[in-house]
Amino acid sequence: MIPEYYEFRNSTKILSGTRAIENIPFELTNMKVTRPLVLTNKQLRSLGVADVVIGALEKGLIPAATVYDDVPVDSSVNTVNDVAKAYADSGCDGIVAVGGGSVLDTAKGASIVITHGATDLMQYMGSEVLVGDRMVPFVAVPTTAGTGSEVTSAAVIKDTERHVKMGFVSYNLLPDVAVLDPRMTVGLPPRITAATGMDALCHAVEAFSCRQANPLSDCYARAAIDLIREYLPAVLAKPKVQKNRLAMANAALLAGVSFSNAMVGIVHAIGHACGGVAGVPHGEAMAMLLPHGMTYNLDVVGDRYGELLLHLAGPEAYCAEHPADRGGAAIEAVRALNRMLHDKTGMPLTLSQAGVTEEQLPVIARTAINDGAMAFNPRDAGYDDVLALLRRAF
Repeated sequence: MIPEYYEFRNSTKILSGTRAIENIPFELTNMKVTRPLVLTNKQLRSLGVADVVIGALEKGLIPAATVYDDVPVDSSVNTVNDVAKAYADSGCDGIVAVGGGSVLDTAKGASIVITHGATDLMQYMGSEVLVGDRMVPFVAVPTTAGTGSEVTSAAVIKDTERHVKMGFVSYNLLPDVAVLDPRMTVGLPPRITAATGMDALCHAVEAFSCRQANPLSDCYARAAIDLIREYLPAVLAKPKVQKNRLAMANAALLAGVSFSNAMVGIVHAIGHACGGVAGVPHGEAMAMLLPHGMTYNLDVVGDRYGELLLHLAGPEAYCAEHPADRGGAAIEAVRALNRMLHDKTGMPLTLSQAGVTEEQLPVIARTAINDGAMAFNPRDAGYDDVLALLRRAF
C-alpha cells in the first residue's frame, strides 16, 4: 500500500549485541557528556541489572553524577518533575536511562522539562511538545523487550490525580542512542517476558493496519512479527539463551520504529484506559484486547490482516489454512498465541481475570474514546462501540 503522502523518521543510533553496553562511554564522549544521570528503578538496582551499566560507565571513565532509582511501575508526572530537579541539582549534562517503558518515558518527560527550563511537565501535554533541539543527550537501555520506547517519539506518563495516562509526542523525544544487550533481559520472569512480547506484537499489528501505515513502517512491522513468532515461544522455553533474548529485543525495537511512524489504534486506546482506570499491566492489556480490536476492524482492514497471516502463523498456515478468510485466520493465530502464553505463564485471557470489574467498563470506555490513539484506528469507534468491545473481552 502506497499512501498519497507519508512521513517517516528514525534518527536513533542502535547498538545491538552482546556487550553492547560497554560502548556507551564512547557514545557519551561523542555527545560531550561528562556527568550523566543514570535513571532506573529500585528493582533493577537490587537485581544488579542497572549496575552492569553503571560499571561500564565507571570503566569508561564517565561515572554517573547521580543515580536516580525511584521510578515507579507507571511513570508519573511527579516523578518526571523530581528527575528534572535531580538533574539540575547534580549538574548533569545527559541521561542514561536503564529500564522498561516507564523508565524510558520518564527520561523523555524529564527532557521536556529540562529543555524548557520548567518545573512542571503538565504545561507541555500534547503533540510536538518539544520544539527545537533537545538539550539533553539521551541514551536508552531497555530492560524489557516490548515497549520499543528506545526508538519512539512518544512518552506515556500517568497523571496520578486524575488516573489518566497522557501522551507526549515529538520527534525530538527520540533517544540519541538505543542499546540492546541480552544481559538486560535475560533475567525477565516468564509472565513479563510474555506480556512485553505481546506489547511488541500489538505495536506491529496496529501499525501495519492503522490509517498512517506506509511502506517503510510496514517493513519494520513484518520483520518484528516474524521474530516474535519464532522467538517468543523459544525464549519462554529457553529463557537463559542470549540469542533468544537479543532476537526479542530487536523485535521490540523494529515494532517501535514501525508504530512511532505509523501510530497505533483502538487496542492501545482501550489498553491505556484499562491501565489508568483499573491498573491492568499494559502488555497484558494488549494481549487480551488485540484479537477483539482486530475483530472490530476486520470489515475495514481484513485484507491487511490477511497479509499478516504469513508472519503470524508461518507459510504453511498462510497457504493451507482458511485461504478465503486469511484475516479471520490471522485473528485466530493471535488467540492461539494468547492461549499458549496463558498455559505457560498464567497471563489472563479476559479482563475479568485481570481484575477489571464490570462497573469499571463504562469508565474505561469513556476514557478510551478520548485517547489520541483512537484517531488513527482504521475504523471509527464511539462510546457504544468501545463498551461492546470491552464486554466481549470481559
